[in-house]
Amino acid sequence: MGALNVAATWVGTTALGPGRRSVVWVQGCPFHCAGCMSPEWIPDVPARSAEPAELATELLADPAIDGLTFSGGEPMRQAAGLSELIRAARRIRDTTLVCFSGYRLERLRTRPPAPSVAELLDEVDVLIDGLYVSTLDDGRGLRGSSNQRVHQLSGRLAECGYDFSERGRTAEIAVDGREALLIGVPPPALVSVFDAAVDQVRQSHIGGRS
Repeated sequence: MGALNVAATWVGTTALGPGRRSVVWVQGCPFHCAGCMSPEWIPDVPARSAEPAELATELLADPAIDGLTFSGGEPMRQAAGLSELIRAARRIRDTTLVCFSGYRLERLRTRPPAPSVAELLDEVDVLIDGLYVSTLDDGRGLRGSSNQRVHQLSGRLAECGYDFSERGRTAEIAVDGREALLIGVPPPALVSVFDAAVDQVRQSHIGGRS
């Protein structure tokens, strides 16, 4: 199985699903949704190359992690590698899986956009599907806009008490060296505030070196 093309990872967050989770954002997305919070992860270009088994060990290094979340980018375009990743993770620990996709579930089942989509869907506990539409961003739930749907594919998280559709949103800002990540599905205004703050810090850093 080939390596994953990974835009970013984070170990340990409560902003992208129930419990304490690790997140994989893949590089590359075909949709180019207006207002995307991660436009730098849209181009289908090489980023970090990661072998699924090694990445599973990295993501579960914290023993408190009880779930993974796949986002991006578009996870279904790398379904084969992500299927291998979640299977490797579950050999280490019983781990739930939340996955985002711009593709509707019906399309994924009838006309999969890449190999092994069916295999990945078999592993997913909760799928959040549909394109992000900025004018329908109501600031609620783990979905980005109200047209997106939450599918309890396995039932494992159906009774966990986490409201995927209507809960108040939370987000985390994680700093790793010179890199900053906005983790979660933030309230609409937070993305622009975060981007402005990052740009200001970068300009200050450039100014300090010159």
